[in-house]
Amino acid sequence: MVNTKDDSYFVAKILKDLDFLIFHTKGLTELTFGQDEVLLDSILFRLIQISENIKNLTPEFKNKNPEIPWVKIGGFRNRIVHEYGNVDLSIIFATVSRDIYELRDLFSKTGK
Repeated sequence: MVNTKDDSYFVAKILKDLDFLIFHTKGLTELTFGQDEVLLDSILFRLIQISENIKNLTPEFKNKNPEIPWVKIGGFRNRIVHEYGNVDLSIIFATVSRDIYELRDLFSKTGK
């Protein structure tokens, strides 16, 4: 089986990570969000993975989908990675309770 790592491959991985985040954070409140250390680490890992997979998308794909906030996603990843122990959980919570739904919708519309 050939596993071609093209835009479709990376979009599928991004969608899988977004679905994971949506499933595992649905119903969480900001108060309870950071209480499960394993879940929090998993959430941060998935957010980093989304950004890493975005780096592998072709410039053509990115140019065809300018509504996706490419630079913001990369910057968000950098904040998580470089300030891992000091990440503002309210920002992470806002991302997983609001922004990932919009991002999932945008990637779903790419047709990949």
